[in-house]
Amino acid sequence: MNSPLTLEKALIAVVCSAIVIYITRVSPFLIFRSNRQNKFISFIDKFTPSMIMAILVIYCFKDVNYTQAPYGIPYFICTILTAVLHLTTKNSLISILGTTVLYMILIHIF
Repeated sequence: MNSPLTLEKALIAVVCSAIVIYITRVSPFLIFRSNRQNKFISFIDKFTPSMIMAILVIYCFKDVNYTQAPYGIPYFICTILTAVLHLTTKNSLISILGTTVLYMILIHIF
């Protein structure tokens, strides 16, 4: 049988969580406190956003059925709109909201 959650157990869980969060927040500053730039960190800093975007695009298109109507047309239109909005406005919020609104319209049309 599971015992009920007591105040003592809840406080222990909160303190343990706070310690773990503090350690994960402080450790990068302690590990990389030197002023010289680490090559690995430079690589991660430079290429991670592009890699994450590529993974998200692949994930979004993985369940699209290209053999039946609408053949993924709403997805492609919204992907193109996202790129255009972001390149023209440089504003992520406008890119996301504009594309979401268009997607909602297109899924009702197709």
